Amino acid sequence: MKIKYNRVSTLQQTGLRFYADKESYDKILLDKVSGSMPFKERPQAKELIKLIEKGLVEDLIVEEFSRLGRNTGDVINTIEWLDENGVNVIVRNLGLQSRPNGNKNPVWKIISTVMSSLYEMELENIKERTLAGRMMYVQNGGQLGRPKGSKENNAEFLKKKSSITALNCLKKGLTVREIAKIADISTATVIKIKKLSS
Repeated sequence: MKIKYNRVSTLQQTGLRFYADKESYDKILLDKVSGSMPFKERPQAKELIKLIEKGLVEDLIVEEFSRLGRNTGDVINTIEWLDENGVNVIVRNLGLQSRPNGNKNPVWKIISTVMSSLYEMELENIKERTLAGRMMYVQNGGQLGRPKGSKENNAEFLKKKSSITALNCLKKGLTVREIAKIADISTATVIKIKKLSS
């Protein structure tokens, strides 16, 4: 099978940019999770893993290394696992393959390590810029959080879509950070949901 794996960081992102790819695939998978979430813990990646373990996947196509993750160690472990299972990983933006024509690519390991390190560094830069932007917003009189005067009782709060998503993830035993990323809410909100539901 030839499978395309896409990932976007938040639930609000649609992944429409991937439709520019007109190639034909046996299956297209899209995860809406942070790149810092380990590959093997992602919902659609789990489906992919099952297919790989059955020996059904020959080619795995991603747009760029950051779609596999933004944690160098996790990306390297994932790539090694894919290689052990005979999967040819194709990174479209680099025109690079791990096993072209079934033969190991001698530069694959070097390039994949460097690129995954760069994407991890990019994630840290994004976090720093976001934090600096929030600090500037507050310094200039802006307020973070819910608007003053808004009221919502606990029952209404737990009926919100993000709260329901978080509750479902709590039942699955995911960590607070993982749930925050999946539900696109703060860790404090996840803790609040956890307390209110117990």
